[in-house]
Amino acid sequence: MKADCHMHMVLDGFDWRSSIARHREAPHIPTIRAALDIYGRQGYTYLRDGGDRWGVGAAARELAPEYGITYRTPLAPLCKAGHYGSFIGLAYENFKEYAALVESHRKNGADFIKIMISGLMDFDRAGILTQDGLSPDEIRELIHIAHEEGFCVMAHCNGARTMQAAATWGVDSIEHGAYADTDALWAMVENKTVWVPTVSTIANLRGKGRFNEKAVANILASAIENIRKFAALGGILAPGSDAGAWAVPHGADTEHALLTEILGQSAKDILSIGTSTIIDKF
Repeated sequence: MKADCHMHMVLDGFDWRSSIARHREAPHIPTIRAALDIYGRQGYTYLRDGGDRWGVGAAARELAPEYGITYRTPLAPLCKAGHYGSFIGLAYENFKEYAALVESHRKNGADFIKIMISGLMDFDRAGILTQDGLSPDEIRELIHIAHEEGFCVMAHCNGARTMQAAATWGVDSIEHGAYADTDALWAMVENKTVWVPTVSTIANLRGKGRFNEKAVANILASAIENIRKFAALGGILAPGSDAGAWAVPHGADTEHALLTEILGQSAKDILSIGTSTIIDKF
């Protein structure tokens, strides 16, 4: 089964503002169908969306069976007010508001909950994030509330301490996962957390001239090293391109090739296990 376990139908891989504007009044069905047609022709049968607050992922889920695709969406990602994620998700001020959003998502048919618990990589400065992660206590409560409502939890998560906390408190999948260390990797292994490293979002920046090329190369080298370490420890890896992110348009189809290059002969078996785990859980 060919799967992309992390993509964004609302984005197009070129300009996030214009792509969101296209759907702002209502999901733009021709654009959604065009992307689904690409995935269908490339042999994808499972897509897991990273979510949006305009209903684009939900519209894609309704249309996807026509293309032979099972589609899963968290509806809108949930982010703490003042922290990364408000450009695409719904913000909450406190746990009461967060719980209300989780309940609303349950009533509205979300397939899982996505939480935003860290910033992004700064692609001009290797080792730096645009924003620190939430506290371990906050992360624990966010996961607990969603699990109590019967949801699996996907976490946008970078930084070793944030990754370690999320895995320790039972998050079901960690997306991106920049700058892990040994403790974070072991926490994911021990708690059977699926890691979706979205390496396309780094590798596809090479040679584009948008960011510092040396920094991009160092960030990619760090990701490759950690992916190999995690696989050697027996961790669960799943392919997700983050399609829709800059330089990763729908149809780029780069993630499987990148992970195969990184993991070598074991790639097929490793990714098959990860894909099956995501499909079974989400």
